[in-house]
Amino acid sequence: MNANNSSPAVDTLPAATAVDHPVHVRHASLQVQGVSVFYREAGSAEAPAVLLLHGFGASSYMFRELIPVLARHYHVIAPDLPGFGQTSVLPGVDFDYTFDNLTSVIDAFTEAKGLTRYALYVFDYGAPVGWRLAVKHPARISAIVSQNGNAYEEGLSAGWADMRRAWEAPTAENREALRRFNTPDMIKWQYTEGVRDTSLIAPETYQLTSAAIERIGVEPQMDLLLDYGSNVKQYAQLHAFLREHQPPTLAIWGKNDPFFVPAGAEAFKRDNPRAEVRFLDTGHFAIETHGADIAAGMLEFLNRNVSR
Repeated sequence: MNANNSSPAVDTLPAATAVDHPVHVRHASLQVQGVSVFYREAGSAEAPAVLLLHGFGASSYMFRELIPVLARHYHVIAPDLPGFGQTSVLPGVDFDYTFDNLTSVIDAFTEAKGLTRYALYVFDYGAPVGWRLAVKHPARISAIVSQNGNAYEEGLSAGWADMRRAWEAPTAENREALRRFNTPDMIKWQYTEGVRDTSLIAPETYQLTSAAIERIGVEPQMDLLLDYGSNVKQYAQLHAFLREHQPPTLAIWGKNDPFFVPAGAEAFKRDNPRAEVRFLDTGHFAIETHGADIAAGMLEFLNRNVSR
């Protein structure tokens, strides 16, 4: 100790206070293809990249606790898809809400960010966007983590009946039947269904989703529900990609998901025998109740499979 100062020198501080620096998550927007894409980013740009793609009823906000954990070792980027969160179509731009167009925007976004190789974390709607990216740019995909991100017919539950009816006959009546999926009560139900302790679900999650739908409009969401059938038709292309390239794959699944059932997770092994499958005793938004388990499992998986 310095005789003229009662404070200890910096190099004598306990390790716990000297080393555990906070991770700063940056929030920004980038304009591509007439869309202002909001995104969260953290970690060194020199580290291996991880692209986080959210799904329906969510935004990059769902990764608010995962990003700081991953960013200590990886360069993490999480955009809001068009129609969600803080991303917005620029005034005067005519944008069709299809999964092909969502993918085109995110593809352009990754190129603008200089992502030439990255691991994918996909959830719900983020899965068909990620699958299209993988099929188009197989060499860019270093690994795949699917958290209730479906890729197989057997993963679709009976809860898709109304959507299937609309895909087969896109009448005004069948379209209107899908409106209920966007109501605040239904969105909240998607967060809480299958969850053992619903007190673990922060109300801001479904409240922010409802606020975004109210701000952006429900019609884009209706368009995407109607277009989801196009994703099922493209499953075969993804399966061919998995068989040929065998990317390290982790399917980590809330087993009580009312929309994407466990059989969809197990099916990854059919085309990629090395795929790892883990189930969590929770619902669709598994990250909200088992975020620590997902973060730990994901870090262990990436550390084994992604070169640093």
